[in-house]
Amino acid sequence: MNKFRVVALATAGVSVLGAANAFAADVTKPQDEGWTFTVAPYLWASGIKGESGLFGFPPQDVDVSFSDVLNHLKFGFMGLTEARNGPFTISTDIVYAKLDANIGSPRGILASNIDATVSTFMGTALGGYSIYYQDGANFDLVAGARLWSVDNSFDFHGGALDGRSASDGDTWVDPVIGAKFKANVGNGIYLAGWGLVGGFGAGSKSMWDVMGGAGYQFNDKMSMFVGYRAVHDNYSHDGFVNKLTQQGPILGFTYQFSPAHPG
Repeated sequence: MNKFRVVALATAGVSVLGAANAFAADVTKPQDEGWTFTVAPYLWASGIKGESGLFGFPPQDVDVSFSDVLNHLKFGFMGLTEARNGPFTISTDIVYAKLDANIGSPRGILASNIDATVSTFMGTALGGYSIYYQDGANFDLVAGARLWSVDNSFDFHGGALDGRSASDGDTWVDPVIGAKFKANVGNGIYLAGWGLVGGFGAGSKSMWDVMGGAGYQFNDKMSMFVGYRAVHDNYSHDGFVNKLTQQGPILGFTYQFSPAHPG
């Protein structure tokens, strides 16, 4: 494994932890009044392909499987929330991953081995309005921002660089617009999904995020969702390159409650 693959693993770690706003749509009840709140932990078993680069070196092709990510995952946190009042929504999605890897040097001239630690953060905040909101279905227009942050740290052992360290990474914000939907199909089953685009050169050159799937409503408060998600991000700045596509199945659980109706 080289340092460019570690960067790919880091971004994939975000992907594992990184589903988004459609889960919050899956338990919407158009007939309810007042605020309702939804929390949803989830898993995105994604792989990653594309180009990644550090320290100004030419970007390298990467192809990392979900099992590779799990092998190097040290710690992760994921979860989203949504607050809805009638057709108005506010949602957040917080994702954090930390990966560790030990990289061997074949010749050992500069270093015999390198300890790499990669931390990634992705946070999304969206406001939305339902242009269709009845009969167990809603179609929401959303807009907001997505914050990305990647920090890559390398500690060198042995060789000419023994005891030294280096780091590279970046933080950027993408404006985001899009839509999400939910529709009941009967017998507790519903369909949900979303489509987002962003970046527009303000952060990433381009970014898109799409998901679709189906869920089952166990009761008024809890449901389960399965689907498939794909995300693409094209960002580069000052020698740091992140041109990657992540995709894979997702599994989420939701819990909804209303302060006005706690029971």
